[in-house]
Amino acid sequence: MSFRIQPSPAARPNRCQLFGPASNTKLFEKMATSDADVINIDLEDSVAPSDKDVARKNAIQAINDIDWGKKTLSVRINGLDSAWWYKDVVDLMEQTNGRLDLIMIPKAGCGEDVYAVDALVSSIEAAKGREKRVGFECIIESAAGICHVEDIAKASPRMEAISLGAADFAASMGMATTGIGGTQEPYYMLHEGQKYWPDPWHWATAKIVAACRTHGVLPVDGPFGDFSDDEGFRAQARRALTLGMVGKWAIHPKQIALANEIFTPSDEAVQEAREILKAMEDAKARGEGATTYKGRLVDIASIKQAEVIVKSAEMIENM
Repeated sequence: MSFRIQPSPAARPNRCQLFGPASNTKLFEKMATSDADVINIDLEDSVAPSDKDVARKNAIQAINDIDWGKKTLSVRINGLDSAWWYKDVVDLMEQTNGRLDLIMIPKAGCGEDVYAVDALVSSIEAAKGREKRVGFECIIESAAGICHVEDIAKASPRMEAISLGAADFAASMGMATTGIGGTQEPYYMLHEGQKYWPDPWHWATAKIVAACRTHGVLPVDGPFGDFSDDEGFRAQARRALTLGMVGKWAIHPKQIALANEIFTPSDEAVQEAREILKAMEDAKARGEGATTYKGRLVDIASIKQAEVIVKSAEMIENM
């Protein structure tokens, strides 16, 4: 292992990120009282071009006036290839009262994209004398983004999270699908005449997780488009969790409970993790570097896995 220790990501729950368009002000209070850990007010894809200016004003007013409690509050700005993003950043930074936690940068294609937003945000923070530093999260939505995901993850000390945006990513890659996440009907294998559906997003998910974990950034799974398919959502969320992601987007309120269900460690898992940690403490007291737990080898690697589960449970308990 490298002598350079991987930095730790932000110590906050990120099980579910609930999205809502800034053009629909009726949703804000409901979002604030929901069970989502992160709220993403959207200025980008869900807002029509003719509504961009009004939506920006709505978002600013909501940030200043609504009680968001302990939730992490984020705004997805427009893409850097648009005519709106700079105004999004300037107005959000100059006209909000310090409650904003994150700016989400969509369609990040390289580290320089993050640098551009960072320069603007840093200048405004300095001019305003703000002590609280706004963090960043990015969405990987293109072939360029996945190729440069490590550069994006390390582009700024503001970076806190990276998500996979399946729909735009599929379009950029030329994938023959119109589905947003989940398994895809034509993407199957045959074995003795039976069809098996692998995960077409697996490799991209694993690459994002690796880049995030290397640079202390939270890896988050993006949207699942069919909000009538609870089991499909659960299946994709479980795959993302297994690969190391910490949470998932909700594009419909009913998906909040599903995300929290999957990304909250079960009582059984937490209890087992604590028992593993206790078993290793006892082994160390005996001068041993490893031991057994329920017939399984327990060593330093086991401790690290158990610590992740216990830490996650404690963060959720302290919300």
